[in-house]
Amino acid sequence: MARKALCVGINEFASLPRTSWLNGCVNDANDVAAGLRAFGFTKRNTTVLTDADATKKDVMGALTDLVGKAKAGDHLVFTFSSHGTQVPNEPGGDVEPDGLDEAFACHDIRQSGNQWDRDTVIVDDELHDLFASVPSGVLLEVLLDTCHSGTGLRDLEEVMQAAVLGRTPRFLPPPTPAGLDQVRSIRALAPPRTVDRKALVELTKGHRAGAKPVLFAACKPDQTAADATFDGRSNGAFTYLFLQALKGNPAATRTELLRTVTSGLKGGDFSQRSTLEGPVACKKVGFGQPW
Repeated sequence: MARKALCVGINEFASLPRTSWLNGCVNDANDVAAGLRAFGFTKRNTTVLTDADATKKDVMGALTDLVGKAKAGDHLVFTFSSHGTQVPNEPGGDVEPDGLDEAFACHDIRQSGNQWDRDTVIVDDELHDLFASVPSGVLLEVLLDTCHSGTGLRDLEEVMQAAVLGRTPRFLPPPTPAGLDQVRSIRALAPPRTVDRKALVELTKGHRAGAKPVLFAACKPDQTAADATFDGRSNGAFTYLFLQALKGNPAATRTELLRTVTSGLKGGDFSQRSTLEGPVACKKVGFGQPW
């Protein structure tokens, strides 16, 4: 049985102003890589991509290679810390309740017209298709410390409150006022208060029989993930608390880990609540354990 991991963390973005850069994503990637040593993941079998090394081409290439070479009995881990955003669903694409695709910013994210260039962000549909190709008998665990859906355009009051607490939401709005208006127009056509709550669930569906994908997400679809500071060091709130929980009780079930993370978020006055997606059976056993 092989254990292989791909850990991605992006603080700096080639085409974004420094005011849109993050602080804790690179630490997230390095910390998860180090934390996985206790579970048998060697440095040789753990790839860490950060900042300029984490373009869309690099990330998707490494992830495709990770999945493509997997064999029954392998344990794979993919973690991604960066900004989340949304882009208009392409004509003829899959049905999106709010008309928008969830997307994750890579180092080379850039503007195309009034929106983000889909060639520089990882769209959730791409992850779904790749995860669906995971061979039978392979355990794939995914940790996403980024905003991924929801209102996306959070209230100014919430953003300001995060700033007062020294936290930065890991979310990018559209790059232009016209793009923002376009997104608002698309949302206006959706039923009131529509949020694509199934976006993450669908990433663990449609896979091959016997494949075992599990997904931890930093926040619910209508929330923002926080880039925060712990003891003078930057991290994603979810990643920091998840690793703390895992170190404190390596034998904990995935549900117990989630509860510990939730308790930490509440205690730290974070508004986000992490989620766990996957079969019911996966939640009753520990991290790294098949079912």
